Amino acid sequence: MTTRRQFLGALPVTGAAFAIGSQVIFDESQARAQETAPHPGHFHPKGKAPSEFTLKVLQEAKATLPFADTRDFDELKKGFIAPMPDLKIMADSGHVAWDMERFQFLNEDRDFDSIHPSLVRISRLNNNYGLYEVVPGIYQVRGVDLSDITFIRGKTGWIVFDPLVSAEPVRAATKLFREKVGGDLPIVAVIYSHTHGDHFGGVRGLDLKEEDIASGKVQIIAPGDFMDFTVSENVYAGNAMNRRLFYQYGLLLPASPYGYVGQGLGQGVSAGATGLIAPTRSVREPIETFEVDGLEMVFQNTPNTEAPREMNTYIPSLKALWMAENVTATLHNIYTLRGAQVRDPLRWSKYIAEALYLFGQEAEVMFASHHWPRWGNERIQEVLRDQRDLYAHFNNQVLNLANQGVTINQIHNVYVQPESILQKWHCRGYHGSAQHNARGVVQRYLGYWDGNPATLVPLSPEDSAPLYVEMMGADRIMSRGQELHDEGKYLLAMEIVNKLVQAQPDNQPAKDLLADIFEQLGYQNENPGLRNSYLAAAYELRTGIPQGATADSSSPDIIRAMSTELFLNFLGIRMDSRKAEGMAFTMNLVTPDNGEKFLVELSNATLTNIAGFQSDEADLTLTINRADLELVMMGVRQLEEVIADGTAQIQGDPTILGKLAATMVTFDPRFQIMPGTKSPSVAEEPAFEATVGLISPE
Repeated sequence: MTTRRQFLGALPVTGAAFAIGSQVIFDESQARAQETAPHPGHFHPKGKAPSEFTLKVLQEAKATLPFADTRDFDELKKGFIAPMPDLKIMADSGHVAWDMERFQFLNEDRDFDSIHPSLVRISRLNNNYGLYEVVPGIYQVRGVDLSDITFIRGKTGWIVFDPLVSAEPVRAATKLFREKVGGDLPIVAVIYSHTHGDHFGGVRGLDLKEEDIASGKVQIIAPGDFMDFTVSENVYAGNAMNRRLFYQYGLLLPASPYGYVGQGLGQGVSAGATGLIAPTRSVREPIETFEVDGLEMVFQNTPNTEAPREMNTYIPSLKALWMAENVTATLHNIYTLRGAQVRDPLRWSKYIAEALYLFGQEAEVMFASHHWPRWGNERIQEVLRDQRDLYAHFNNQVLNLANQGVTINQIHNVYVQPESILQKWHCRGYHGSAQHNARGVVQRYLGYWDGNPATLVPLSPEDSAPLYVEMMGADRIMSRGQELHDEGKYLLAMEIVNKLVQAQPDNQPAKDLLADIFEQLGYQNENPGLRNSYLAAAYELRTGIPQGATADSSSPDIIRAMSTELFLNFLGIRMDSRKAEGMAFTMNLVTPDNGEKFLVELSNATLTNIAGFQSDEADLTLTINRADLELVMMGVRQLEEVIADGTAQIQGDPTILGKLAATMVTFDPRFQIMPGTKSPSVAEEPAFEATVGLISPE
């Protein structure tokens, strides 16, 4: 199993703090820099204190939000059995896979002048760390990863819901659970609620035996088409999604009042070994009822809501409603900053309504894959109705405004949530935000164009910015930008200083000013993704992108989960069509061990494939078992090697493979987002080569 640490840890620190999952590393030069930082306690030598304008924003939030409502803290404590014994969980390869120690500063009895008070609140709630009883027969270990792991008592053993991101936290959680509650009873089933990595990636930590899975002794249950969507959602744009993940999840930021303070859904993403075991039973009907180890479960499929494939589960005998990640203690993402297909808020709302009327009229406990349960039917119905209305309001009111001419470039400044929603903690923007979700709804229905022909084919920022700088003057932009910054008009300051940075990527004073602007906007934001993105951009503007060789992040389990068609599709994405001009060929691909056949064609500088077809006049036929192809996909063996030793056979023109390989681009996960942040030496370093990127959470 390949670890996230291998991917991230291969980027050496260059005079700065570098966060890896749950770990922060400082080198000696950064330690010295911290001693001379302008603002005491800030992790960066150029870091600034919160301005008077930022302090005012945070003070107003504290005065207007419903801090008198402490029910979440009461519910959080209910059913507590035992804490995790260690604040750090070690990975098998020797590094720290999970570190709760770095978040203990949040428990200090004080206000933070650089963190939105609502964000402090959810981060303190997410500092829960241990084993809890939901009701007799249902137990959760919380706080050991971005998500929770749940154990439910069946007739002969334990049923596990959503085994976290990586194996080591799962192993630690299971150990605690067995010591306090579970004993030696076996795990008889695993249920994946949906297709995001923090709900299946740690399954290998359960130490399940392959023969028990193959025989049906242990069931792996998931929504229909789980494997297709689990992999495909993260492959085609995987490299770009992973780079953007650095911003949304603040992977370069140390845990600090001036940096990373949690992710809203949980404190962060673990850095252990990831894996995947394919489902042995799929839930395909809209509502499907069957017994899992003697326990009746009613599954409600909710496709294209929080994930492309997701399902809620009701357990009638326990009156327990599992809402997966469709209902947690937050507004979720309709549009996801890391990148994903825009979600359908109307469908999301309707599935919550269906759960309310199918199960919510009698349920006495509602629990999920993040946060903490809700007890009592009245409380359950309150949360379900609020969340139903939350997503419906986005859909309805954003489209109401769009139908009156409000564009995608205006909607985030026009759309307003109802005050009754804003006063509900479980509807606050701890994962999604009103701003980017509103734009996502417009994108879903109308796309990027705002209706102005001037934006149909816009200039790239680096091409348009020099004209602005020429007209305004670099010195004038710096002067006015500093004035606007000093007046607390950060969005206006950002508008013009960003133009200067785009036009002059090597202008470090301009980059420093833009970083100062981003930093204040980060401090002011309640939403962790927005805060992290502003602060991550500030970090890179000040420090640059950490450089160095990178490692392949594809775990064997994920490679095996890729269909051959998906692999061939991705080759089409990796191909630089400019290198394929004038090339043409037809190739048959045959994988005898699984009976697959593909026709692969290169024409018009485009690589295509179709399953189930072969050409009688192919220029090349490649015959290789799927099991051997997987070794090539993982980079364990080279295609030339398996041809040379007879593992694969070819008929026809063997030079075609070399020509095709020459068109392939190797994706670098350190590509530049902010201008002037990438070292010129990167081009000389080994390029990143991976078939599949990290399986991104949420």
